[in-house]
Amino acid sequence: MKKFLIINFGGIGDEILFLPTLISLKKAYPDSKITLCLEPRSKGIKDLTDTIDDLILINPKGKNKYLELMKLVLKARFGKFNTVISSGGNKLISLLLFMTGIKERYGFNTGKLSEKLLTKAVTLNKNQYASKMYHELITPITEIKTEVPEINIEHEEKIANSVLIHPGVSKLSVQKNMIKTITPQIWAEVIRLLLENGKQVTLTGGPDDKEVIDEILKIIEPLNNPNFTNYYGKTKNLLDLAKLITKYEKFICSDSAPLHIAVGVKTRTYAIFGSTDDKKLIPQADFVTALKINDDCPIKPCLWEHRQTTCEKLSCLQFNANDIVNEVLK
Repeated sequence: MKKFLIINFGGIGDEILFLPTLISLKKAYPDSKITLCLEPRSKGIKDLTDTIDDLILINPKGKNKYLELMKLVLKARFGKFNTVISSGGNKLISLLLFMTGIKERYGFNTGKLSEKLLTKAVTLNKNQYASKMYHELITPITEIKTEVPEINIEHEEKIANSVLIHPGVSKLSVQKNMIKTITPQIWAEVIRLLLENGKQVTLTGGPDDKEVIDEILKIIEPLNNPNFTNYYGKTKNLLDLAKLITKYEKFICSDSAPLHIAVGVKTRTYAIFGSTDDKKLIPQADFVTALKINDDCPIKPCLWEHRQTTCEKLSCLQFNANDIVNEVLK
């Protein structure tokens, strides 16, 4: 039995985007054991897949990050792993993998150190769908390819003529001034127009979304439309949200983790994109559409490529609700 240690730090969206890599490994080595090392905030990924056998929770961004990384090295050394794979682009990742003592080590090529310390340093190509980028880490191991995330849950029966809306983004994004969605007022107008067109509309969100949900409800609930359902706070975890998404014919969301869940369950999805690059975050598939506006911004998409926070102008998010609804109603 082959034992893999996979290291992939990031949010839940990053873990979902990494799923195709894990799925291909499991197909290539069906009797293997896959242990995923990730941040505590993303541990819910295990509920969405049957490819992960065990988790190691490490916080590499807190005040005790060096202690946490040493804890990872110790767990790796005593875990009797055959192979370690890391998605990190830091130049010291190869040194971390070398310190684990694991015989086979795979990561991205970050320079001469990685070429010397890794079994294979894989070329890092960021200009592609992130799942495909991650998947290239295992090209030295298997030729099996999994194109998009697959979430293993039983799909619910579809509600006729239905649209589910998840307007939020992570609180961490907001705190870092990474604005990636439209205003509550535009979301409310989208809902109103969908209701006018006879759609069954449901609004959902998690704890991070309370502020935007409250603003939307101030506008929507006085309309007292029987075709509108407020489902905020009723999904308790990622699995609940995934099951909910499968019940709807169409799903509208921001560039956030629910987008990647919707892709994983193959629900017809429409995602708002402003400052981020849709080509890196959604697959080229007919069940997912990036909603963008032509604002003539010369450096769009700018987030990560040109800046670490979004600009104050936010011209890339000045959507017209009618344009969004017209696309969804096609």
